[in-house]
Amino acid sequence: MAVKGLDIFKMTPKKNCKECGFPTCMAFSMKVAAGTAEVGACPYISDENKASLSEATAPPMKSIKIGKGATEATLGGETVMFRHEKTYVSKPLFAAAVSDVDSPEKIDKIFQDLKDVYYDRIGEDMFAEVVSVRFVEDVNRFVELLNRVKEIGRIPMAVTENKEAAEAAAPILAETGGILVAANKENAAEMAALAQANDIVLGVSGASIEDLHDAVEAVEKAGWKKLILNVGTKSIKEAYRNAVDIRAAALKGEDRTFGYPSVVFVNELADGNEQMEVALASMFVLRYGSIIVMTDVDYAKALPLFGLRQNIYTDPQKPMRVEPKIYEFNKADDESPVLVTVDFALSYFVISGEIERSKVPSYLIIPDAGGYSVLTAWAAGKFGSSTIADFVQSSGIAEKTKSRKLILPGKVAVLQGDVQEKLPDWEVIVGPTEALQVPKFLRELTGIA
Repeated sequence: MAVKGLDIFKMTPKKNCKECGFPTCMAFSMKVAAGTAEVGACPYISDENKASLSEATAPPMKSIKIGKGATEATLGGETVMFRHEKTYVSKPLFAAAVSDVDSPEKIDKIFQDLKDVYYDRIGEDMFAEVVSVRFVEDVNRFVELLNRVKEIGRIPMAVTENKEAAEAAAPILAETGGILVAANKENAAEMAALAQANDIVLGVSGASIEDLHDAVEAVEKAGWKKLILNVGTKSIKEAYRNAVDIRAAALKGEDRTFGYPSVVFVNELADGNEQMEVALASMFVLRYGSIIVMTDVDYAKALPLFGLRQNIYTDPQKPMRVEPKIYEFNKADDESPVLVTVDFALSYFVISGEIERSKVPSYLIIPDAGGYSVLTAWAAGKFGSSTIADFVQSSGIAEKTKSRKLILPGKVAVLQGDVQEKLPDWEVIVGPTEALQVPKFLRELTGIA
């Protein structure tokens, strides 16, 4: 049962010292009860009460840290079933899969794709964060592959129920913050002991969802609670149902035994069908994979999947923004015109694509407009003549081009006069109202066929 704010308030000093960062003890108590403040922020609540409250107010799904340093990531910690209820908090991670019996050529290609597929989209680095290494028969090669994962700066996930292979993998996983997917109902105690001794996240599997529940209980009884749950690979239908049931049991049924993030081996569920693999990966981005394992993560798969993940795991209350700065297209030079737009991500991607399509060397300047669309930013006072003129003067665009043609979005043509007054050295031009018209407009403006 959730702890009420009044119950927490009774444990506070009730002196409104503000040391917790809140104006009153009651305000602090209500925030803790709502899960938006940590009980440890109050220095006056006893350690015994802090321990009991931390357990009672913890999210029904645990937050699990994996990786170390630059690779560190958080899984789980979710509090809702659906994104419209409240934003999701921990994006799923993608993994490529190798095993100790794969050919050197296959392994080399997968590792090369891991290195190649690394790009920035709206300020977020896009790449496959995890590599799943499955043990089949050769412990030495299994360990070599885990070390290779470490060398390229990804999080290794060792998949084996073999005790010898698990013990060989443990030191590497401990060093890198990796994951050991090894526990089941039969070996729960020994794998929990191995994970606890090395402080690594332990993956738990079961033949059915009931069997998985029993296995998790056994691991917890053995004293280890840094877990990730394998939703299974018997069938697509069962894996999907398990993923949903695990989330629902934790969040709606308050069953903390299932209050852990999940791993989904879509590479096995797809059974060699690449199109099915991408479709399943998309499905489990939505429902409810924490680590999604694929055969390989090349550009053809990464571009749509990473975009989907970013869209779903972005706070819908906060607009997606690009960095305010000067962008160059088609080898812009000192004769290139300058277009201006807002920092709303969708506006940027639409207009940048049309500028590229025009083949006209151009600059695009983007001031800080609050992350809103053109008309919304203008209406909110975030994209006015002063904003545009100040950015032109401070950004250094005048040093990059001799051209003094500044092109405004057609939907804010009303700004032309004011911008011209503030920038007398520039020719302020009203551009098209629709991005689709930009290529023709630029070619006619510059005389480039």
